[in-house]
Amino acid sequence: MTLRLRAPAKLNFGLRITGRRSDGYHTLESLFVPIALADELQIALGGPPGVRLTMDGELAAGVPADGRNLAWRAAERFLQETLLGGHGVSIALTKHVPSPAGLGGGSSDAGAVLRGLGQLTGSPLGGPRLGAIALALGADVPFFLAPQAALVSGIGELVCPLTGLSSMPVVLALPGVGLETKAVYAALDAAPSLTRPGAAPNLRALLALREEEGATRAHWPDTADRLRELVANDLEPAASLLSPEVAKLREELSATGARAVGMSGSGPTMYAIYRTEVEARQAERDIARPGLRTWQTRTLASNERIDEPPRV
Repeated sequence: MTLRLRAPAKLNFGLRITGRRSDGYHTLESLFVPIALADELQIALGGPPGVRLTMDGELAAGVPADGRNLAWRAAERFLQETLLGGHGVSIALTKHVPSPAGLGGGSSDAGAVLRGLGQLTGSPLGGPRLGAIALALGADVPFFLAPQAALVSGIGELVCPLTGLSSMPVVLALPGVGLETKAVYAALDAAPSLTRPGAAPNLRALLALREEEGATRAHWPDTADRLRELVANDLEPAASLLSPEVAKLREELSATGARAVGMSGSGPTMYAIYRTEVEARQAERDIARPGLRTWQTRTLASNERIDEPPRV
């Protein structure tokens, strides 16, 4: 059987560093929001034992198609944990999401592989075991097991899905040089003064969360000031130190009349939020220049589900 899946990118609407564990990992609080920009995967069981990965798409160049790829590693771990090591898995991956960019592209591919293989094999792993596999692959992967707007905390393993969030037009801007997550955190640790002074506003408070009929509901802030406060990212000063393009992009996007501008993950992708798609399209044209990649897309509403066509 073959299953076709979409692996959406995500934006971090706000990222707070809340502490550092004894093992060196930073704990955080962030609102993860999936967006319409997505990779496409086709997963099939059968053939010789082992994992096979082929790739195409405009962003496939430079992405490894072997055991270094998170999609490959996800399939390998799934086969090991389910004692299906004698089976074969074929993955055809079409890359539309850049990496490394702070958009979770590789993590989303891994999450799609795990949930896809779960469907194809009759879900032999329970939620906790699948979550443990996901976390071992990367801190963002647990979110992508069921990508929908969520408050994420801990090192990424605590995922609280949210309802009540609507879709918003956004523009993404990615400079030509990427940033490695480890380098950004190292820069932050080396210069504690880069962290934002004082206690950052709690994301739950900024989202005006409430419990309603067993679900955690949230609403975007009503004012642009509150929205800008929401999307503040504690890693942005460190990323700007490593890549001055980050600060330059903030200025350029802010000049387009965006409601708010933020950095996703550890960067260097910057994003801007607009009221309408017309405004977003115009903003993308306004910031266009050589060496800068841009996308006009949108966040997915809480009640949207990732398109998963039926098996063929």
